[in-house]
Amino acid sequence: MSEGAEELKAKLKKLNAQATALKMDLHDLAEDLPTGWNRIMEVAEKTYEAYRQLDEFRKSTTS
Repeated sequence: MSEGAEELKAKLKKLNAQATALKMDLHDLAEDLPTGWNRIMEVAEKTYEAYRQLDEFRKSTTS
């Protein structure tokens, strides 16, 4: 693989790892409800943004 392809693969792996970690944070928060209910929007927004970036990156590399 070329260096550019390796960089893209590394960025995809990083974005995917971040999104997955935030998904688990959201899952853990949901399981502990009602404890931590005041963090729902914060964690959900971060998770949403991570998946939006991941989706945007995937779309940009396939077009």
